[in-house]
Amino acid sequence: MEKNYTLSLTEFLSEFVTDNRLERFNQVIKWRTRHISIALEDVYQPHNASAVLRSCDCTGIQDIHIIEKNYQYQVNDDVAMGSSKWLSLIKYNAAENNTLACIEQLRTQGYRIVATTPHKDDCLIDELPLDSKTALFFGTELEGISKDVIDNADAFVKIPMFGFTESYNISVSAAICLFTLTQRLRKSDIHWQLSEQEIMDIKLQWLKNSIRDSVLLEKEFKKKFI
Repeated sequence: MEKNYTLSLTEFLSEFVTDNRLERFNQVIKWRTRHISIALEDVYQPHNASAVLRSCDCTGIQDIHIIEKNYQYQVNDDVAMGSSKWLSLIKYNAAENNTLACIEQLRTQGYRIVATTPHKDDCLIDELPLDSKTALFFGTELEGISKDVIDNADAFVKIPMFGFTESYNISVSAAICLFTLTQRLRKSDIHWQLSEQEIMDIKLQWLKNSIRDSVLLEKEFKKKFI
């Protein structure tokens, strides 16, 4: 029933966008993946937060898990270039410990928790195994990732650096990591593509985000469908 509804609603809403837009959806969705996801812990600078979204969209990452602790995640549309409406943003802001809530949720989905920070057991980003679903955790420039992430991480990864500065900023770090990992992933034999149901659900969400009166249109469609 749910699949039939999703498919029927998708076909209905497709009538309200151009053929070029639908073709663009089909071109982009085939490169989308949930094999790699990222989690942003308490990122408070809108410029950096939005730049990360743009990098996720450009590299084909669909899911971004946003942990809000002391700061609310803000998107700067001028920097994000509209990328937020093509991504799945999952926020954690209602638990006693939002970081642990995010980690627990990702574990139930089969993700390995990877902390992006230098550590005695770390490896370089181009050496990180990709045989299992991987969630990269990023923290703020000033404080880095929290002790909760470090204590619960399954692996640690770092980016090679050859200068005096101790680290890249978060947006640059995310871009380097995601480009490196997705390039490796697509050259591998790993099944990284979305499932048929995931493709349907995401394309439907893209349609809704593309149509101004999508909420009203869906209400009218639901009356007829039921």
